[in-house]
Amino acid sequence: MHLDLPKVYPITDTRLSGLTHAEQVARLIEGGATLIQLRDKHSAPREFYREATAALQLAREHHARLIINDRVDIALALKADGVHLGQTDMPAAAARRLLGNEAIIGFSTHNPEQAKLASALPVNYLAFGPVFQTSTKDNPDPVTGLITLKEVAAIKGSRPLVAIGGVTFETAVQVFTAGADSVAVIAELLSDPTRIAENMNKMLALSKLVLNNQG
Repeated sequence: MHLDLPKVYPITDTRLSGLTHAEQVARLIEGGATLIQLRDKHSAPREFYREATAALQLAREHHARLIINDRVDIALALKADGVHLGQTDMPAAAARRLLGNEAIIGFSTHNPEQAKLASALPVNYLAFGPVFQTSTKDNPDPVTGLITLKEVAAIKGSRPLVAIGGVTFETAVQVFTAGADSVAVIAELLSDPTRIAENMNKMLALSKLVLNNQG
């Protein structure tokens, strides 16, 4: 179940960017993204399915992988590359049975206890956060901070750990230093839709610089 996860994991947001999922995917890929999560907490399922179809076609054309947030049914119907599950979504084992062994399944955790329990689940990576204050969720979980992120990095096992929540160009260095294998980024990439490709490229360059210095 090994996954070679990119160091920067962008997540779409139509309200924040003012763009369709496909438009965001196009700009993120232009900036170097190879794996993107589509997240839509507000659209009706039919609308999200329609937009995700267009985004997936674009991703396929550019050999990028697309993960659907929450909606196992839409990921299955689209034959997307995988799904990202939260604590209240379909159980990971059920999603694995539906999507098969090749699908990428990610799982959100918000404290060390959840991360420890998740180590036994049939998932490819763990997300942890929000590490910092975030504005992209209506009711975010309590901020975890870097010390707890470091604690989770020590107990996560062999699966990649994705830090999420308020990650910026300034804080990404601290997040990688605390033990994250990847950073999930939303607002820092999407807030200015004219600079999405530029911001994605900048975040990738920053992650490479940090990891090279660590090595």
